[in-house]
Amino acid sequence: MPEQHAPRPGAETDDTGADRRELGRLLQGLASEMNLLGQDFAASQGLHATDVQALLAIMRGPVGPGAQPGAEPGAMTPGRLREELGVTSGAVTAVLDRLERAGHVHRTRDSADRRQVHVHFNPGASRIASAWFTPVAERTDVVRADFTPGELAVVARFLGRMTEELADLRQERRAGAAG
Repeated sequence: MPEQHAPRPGAETDDTGADRRELGRLLQGLASEMNLLGQDFAASQGLHATDVQALLAIMRGPVGPGAQPGAEPGAMTPGRLREELGVTSGAVTAVLDRLERAGHVHRTRDSADRRQVHVHFNPGASRIASAWFTPVAERTDVVRADFTPGELAVVARFLGRMTEELADLRQERRAGAAG
């Protein structure tokens, strides 16, 4: 059974007794550890942290506003990647150059519009990432074993909603800064 944390005295709690500050601290800790793992992966590949974010975005495929419905995962335009990462066109070019040199992605021209470039995730690159992140999956399995399917469904729903809300917040802030 998972360890239960008692709310600290004076902590904000909701009607279920959940401690907002503790939950926030735990989410920050998880995000920090995930970022550090990503940075370590980037360093092991001779990449920058932004390169890993770009690689993940390309692997997920186009998402969010402006994404083409039904677009294939692992194919993204440099412009869409620029929007996703919130960086300049020059920075995207530098990121893609590094990812291409490392063998993670390749660029192709659109057959209908040769001016349009698509960035594709190289399937062989997933073996490199898989070797690095398999221990993460193994640790996830260890933790999952502590929870019932119902509890995991709630956790998955919570994490999915948090991801959606934070992505919306990021987009709102970027739109506000641009506009």
